[in-house]
Amino acid sequence: MSVFESTQPENPPKLGSALRQRHVTMIALGGIIGAGLFVGSSATLNSVGPAACVSYLVAGIVVLMVMRMLGEMALAVPGVGSFTEYARIGLGNWAGFTSGWLYWYFWVIVVAVEAVAGAAILQRWIPAPVWMIGLVLLSVLTVVNLLSVKSYGEFEFWFASIKVAAIIVFIAIGASYVFGFSHTGDAVANLTAHRGFLPFGAMSVFAAVPTVIFAVGGAEIATIAAAESDDPAKSVAAMTRSVILRVITFYVGSMFLIACIVPWTSIVTGHSPFVAALETMRIPGAADIMNAIVLVAVLSALNSGLYVSSRILFRLAERGDAPNSLLKLTPHKVPRLAVLLSSVVGYVAIIAAIVSPQGVFLFLVNASGAVMLFVYLATALAQIRIRRRIERDSPERLTLKMWLFPWLSYAVVAAIVGVLAAMGADSALRPQLMASLASLAVASAAYLLAAKRHPKAATSASDDTATGYRSQAGKPALGGRQ
Repeated sequence: MSVFESTQPENPPKLGSALRQRHVTMIALGGIIGAGLFVGSSATLNSVGPAACVSYLVAGIVVLMVMRMLGEMALAVPGVGSFTEYARIGLGNWAGFTSGWLYWYFWVIVVAVEAVAGAAILQRWIPAPVWMIGLVLLSVLTVVNLLSVKSYGEFEFWFASIKVAAIIVFIAIGASYVFGFSHTGDAVANLTAHRGFLPFGAMSVFAAVPTVIFAVGGAEIATIAAAESDDPAKSVAAMTRSVILRVITFYVGSMFLIACIVPWTSIVTGHSPFVAALETMRIPGAADIMNAIVLVAVLSALNSGLYVSSRILFRLAERGDAPNSLLKLTPHKVPRLAVLLSSVVGYVAIIAAIVSPQGVFLFLVNASGAVMLFVYLATALAQIRIRRRIERDSPERLTLKMWLFPWLSYAVVAAIVGVLAAMGADSALRPQLMASLASLAVASAAYLLAAKRHPKAATSASDDTATGYRSQAGKPALGGRQ
């Protein structure tokens, strides 16, 4: 039973299964490779120096571990639909409620941020106000998401393909330049020039991880998309086994090459270090090429943000943690109201970005700053509890296992807590942590209010998830909707 409603539909509507393996794979890649890499990496290189590639490696490993945990749970407990539901299964109704709503909030803010960023890029070629271009971009991709999940999948497949191709081409050109195939200079000298590889000391590498981890996050959206694929288990397994390792390679490899090609002291925060590297290598039209690629990255994130936020709303409604009206599907199996509600919040945030960029909008963005870490922490803690239940009752379900359990799982929890502590210790990041804690408090208060209104429903739901396993037609299953 839910905390919002005393009854739920016995047979809730089911989403479609139009996505294919190629869609889910590219959605995972596209979810990570975004403007945070192409532009946001300038801040990390500027504050860490050549060792920024190590910061990306550390953050990438943490995300890799979380994805491995998700892969284990997705294969052992299939049919959940949204990865935030594992928090409900492992930790109880409160964790599922707050994880779901916080994750939704994170992505609707991403929608607004990316729409404004895309509009700013297009202003180079289109003489129109930023707010107008942003609203048009959001409207177009809202229509794409309303058509069908396949239309979203195809758009994201090609968006992600362009981004991946751009990274591969950049790494190929950069490696050729660095290792002397196209010039005679010693580009590797930039790694040790200007106060060395660690100009700000070893701790700067870890101090940058809180910022970097937001750039490398996003692969978990593939677990949501997999629920609408023809073979969810296979899609999730493929994603967790190979895709994340490839993305870490892309991030670390490109950062290493940029540090070799461009003196880190010449990188300007807010300006793409990829453009700086291409211009150093004398690639004609470097600025226009990268602006076009960044625009694709922004549109990809906007497209995915609308998709993910609508599906999270659908799953929350399925559990009774959101209005049942959000369960209504179009003939093409699209949750129309969920898509529209998410886009409306995006419109409001875009207006806030124009009217009050340093006030309301800045607070909204800061309030989502540490949200992903909260969700990842709940996921890691849930994996530990779920794994122990499965080992006790149904070990045959563990077809994909978290490495070195439980020690690596504990290490991931410690790493996430450490990153949160680092945010609290950093005066620049502390406002994000405080605002994000306010978001967590609001979500928790909403849960408590709903539970107070429906105490019997909340109690039965908590008891159900705490039980761990239920027998359904003779087949053991973890508590929660299967």
